[in-house]
Amino acid sequence: MIYTQDLIVPSQLVAVMGLPGVGKSTAAQLIAKQLDAVLLRSDVIRKELHPIPRYTPEEGQHVYQVMFEQAVDLLTRRRSVVLDATFRSAGLRRQMRQVAQDAGVLCRLVLVTAPEEVIRERLSARHNDPSDADFETYQQMRREFETLHEPHDVEPHDVEPHDVEPHDVEPHDVEPHDVEPHDVIENNGTLAELTVKVGEIFKV
Repeated sequence: MIYTQDLIVPSQLVAVMGLPGVGKSTAAQLIAKQLDAVLLRSDVIRKELHPIPRYTPEEGQHVYQVMFEQAVDLLTRRRSVVLDATFRSAGLRRQMRQVAQDAGVLCRLVLVTAPEEVIRERLSARHNDPSDADFETYQQMRREFETLHEPHDVEPHDVEPHDVEPHDVEPHDVEPHDVEPHDVIENNGTLAELTVKVGEIFKV
């Protein structure tokens, strides 16, 4: 929880997600600064836990588990937290929302996107970065990324809610509990333009 003059700003948990090369880490840094929040980056945590990462499903689960545990610790101390990770599965996003719910804080999802040609250029120019992702990694994750559904994708009906994966259903099949309201940042410009977009979404 931070204080701006006489205004008390509640703590919140923000997940900044997206494919490799979209610039989500830069966006996450700007959001963390805007909110005076602690930034947790999955790539950094991975290298701390696994100096020579193998990028197996088990390793990925371990990284997210530790990241969530660190987030819980910070939230209990009334700090806002920004999570920088791909969050390509609906299951991981549900876990993130559960962490926020258990901590009694606001939960926000931010999807960062960019044109593919921009992503290719960024990944080829990347050096000394905690992430080892290249364009082939981007293409693989793009195939695996599970769609986020907005409220307008849901049609009310009397069917009992059940678990469905977003990539397996059409919009009219989406249940209310699968809806994932989120902000989208198109990061295809300069750092100054990205800073403005972040400021428009996160106004303290």
